[in-house]
Amino acid sequence: MVDRGASALSLPDDWPAHPDPILALNRMGSFDWDLDTGTFQMDALAHEIFDVRPDEFDGRPESLSPRVPPTEGRRLDAHVSQAIKDGSENYGAYFRVRRRDGTLRWTHTQGYIRRDETGRPRRIIGIVRDATEELGEAEARREQAALDAARREQTNVVQITTAALAHAHTVQDVIDVLKDTHGVTHLGAKSLVMGLVEAGRIRLVAEGPEGSFVPGTLVTRIDEQYPMSEAVRTLAPRFIESPEEFAERYPLLWPHITGLEITSAAYLPLIAQARPIGAIGLLYNDRHGFSSEDRNVLVALGSSIAQSLQRAMFYEQEKDLAQGLQQAMLPRSIPSVPGADIAVRYRSGSLGRDIGGDWYDVIPLPGGRVGAVIGDVQGHDTHAAAVMGQLRIVLRAYAAEGHTPATVMARASVFLHELDTERFATCLYAEVDLSTGVMQVVRAGHIDPLVRDTDGSCRRLPVEGGLPLGLSALFGRLEYPVNTLELDPGQTLLLCTDGLVEQPGIDLDDGMQTLRALISTGPDDVRDLADRLIDVAEERGGEDDVALLLMRRLGLDAQRPGGRLQQHVGPGDPEALAESRHMIRAAVRAWGAGERADEIELVADELITNALMHTEGSAIVTLRVLAGLDRRLRVEVEDASSALPRRREAGESGVSGRGLLLVDRLADVWGVEARGGGKCVWCEFSVPERK
Repeated sequence: MVDRGASALSLPDDWPAHPDPILALNRMGSFDWDLDTGTFQMDALAHEIFDVRPDEFDGRPESLSPRVPPTEGRRLDAHVSQAIKDGSENYGAYFRVRRRDGTLRWTHTQGYIRRDETGRPRRIIGIVRDATEELGEAEARREQAALDAARREQTNVVQITTAALAHAHTVQDVIDVLKDTHGVTHLGAKSLVMGLVEAGRIRLVAEGPEGSFVPGTLVTRIDEQYPMSEAVRTLAPRFIESPEEFAERYPLLWPHITGLEITSAAYLPLIAQARPIGAIGLLYNDRHGFSSEDRNVLVALGSSIAQSLQRAMFYEQEKDLAQGLQQAMLPRSIPSVPGADIAVRYRSGSLGRDIGGDWYDVIPLPGGRVGAVIGDVQGHDTHAAAVMGQLRIVLRAYAAEGHTPATVMARASVFLHELDTERFATCLYAEVDLSTGVMQVVRAGHIDPLVRDTDGSCRRLPVEGGLPLGLSALFGRLEYPVNTLELDPGQTLLLCTDGLVEQPGIDLDDGMQTLRALISTGPDDVRDLADRLIDVAEERGGEDDVALLLMRRLGLDAQRPGGRLQQHVGPGDPEALAESRHMIRAAVRAWGAGERADEIELVADELITNALMHTEGSAIVTLRVLAGLDRRLRVEVEDASSALPRRREAGESGVSGRGLLLVDRLADVWGVEARGGGKCVWCEFSVPERK
């Protein structure tokens, strides 16, 4: 109420003894307030307006407090302080004065602030007048301003609600937006109800206040005599302007909601693409009737809600379809593997309807072995899921055919490359002999595995790896190192995709450290531990999927001593021969053969070569550690020929014939055993005890 355009007031030199004639003619009193001394002088008319006698007033503003109620005084002080603070030249305000007889009279004051050359306020001179007669007109103006403000607020609420609904992904998100502080309750509604059209009926998805549910209305027919049904049936809003109208038009519903003290209601059809998808009801307990502007605002709100609901329903449908498709491509169940306790988990990322390419698999293999696979195809779409499904199948097929882990990975890379897709995939394949604990790990661009020890501590297993599947075939780098490790009874192997490790603003090493801490403090049971890890991933959110596989090796009653590895080498298969050599090299070093590692590799290679050259079939290579009085490493090469090997001299220029000679000189002991229709050539080496 500041009038910045008013002219400055000047007082006569003989003021206040002789007031300004013009002010007196208009029944206006005047005052002069010295801000430095706090002195407040008034003329006779001002004394009369405040209803104080000159002998009762000591010239200080505080002395007027008996005539100015505290709330009015605080409001007036706020006007003056704000005008001084923001540099205004004048201010104006209405306030009430309590006269001697106790009646309240409206008063208006206009003050003019005088400042020195530095801008500091020094004096305020002004006028006061009785404004009771004009109160009616001012009140009407205020009521109109309040009405205009309320209409602007309604329109603003529609805009705010529409903006908030733009971020709603699910039907529940839409309901939550409507019920929060930015929702339709800002329009003055006490509560809301909402129903969605499903199979020719209306299903209630949001009801009013707690305890207001009406029995029999969870699912209703569209042709029933309910306001929501009528709005859906006619595609037109229903405005109910009084309790009497409500009771008359909807006698089935009204008796159940009389306790809510409803005075009016608006039921709006939710229409999307020219068809009803539901309806919303707004219930009021302090409104009687709806103006044309109110109705327009509510109809606009209904249209915005309908669009958001349709978008949310499409989102949920697509998300369900994507998740169903992905779940169908993952293993339906995990096989029971003797000697291991296995748990798998999967969490979809917050991208919702987008589908990821993460997967896991468990592959039972002959001889008490099991293959564990974790992988992640690049991208989040149905193409990634399709590639994932195909990769999972071929990896399982290659492993089941008896190929070495490195061969399985190399062939899967070639397969992905030949799919003529631009996608690549990271993958980790671990093949574990559960009877001995010997584990061969091959990594294709994937994150390292983790192992939880029996004491609960967790460590990362840094393993040498190759390029991701698809890329290694593209660049002709199909050699995948085989890392030979051991999994002791009670230890748990953890394989996961990077969605469990990566967090915004945290590098991979820190993420792995956090994951290790979670595993170390987690429960012992693999299922409980898997649940905890996936719950943490759920709490973090994130757009990436998470696949998780935990395998705990159980203790066996008839556990074989030491370690054991076995591999099939086919005739004319240089790739398999190279893989067997790599396996032998990795195993003898992992098992601590020490200085004898080169001798063992050379002898094993000679035995394999002899079997392939002098027989028509394949060879089976077995390496095992024998524990006893002394620790020995045994190499066995089995073939299908019953012909015994012969040791012979190679001659000076011979290129063959030295195989058994090397075996005899380098091995501590060797021999030949009959095996069914074939034989087994074996040799043993004393190796130091592992420290």
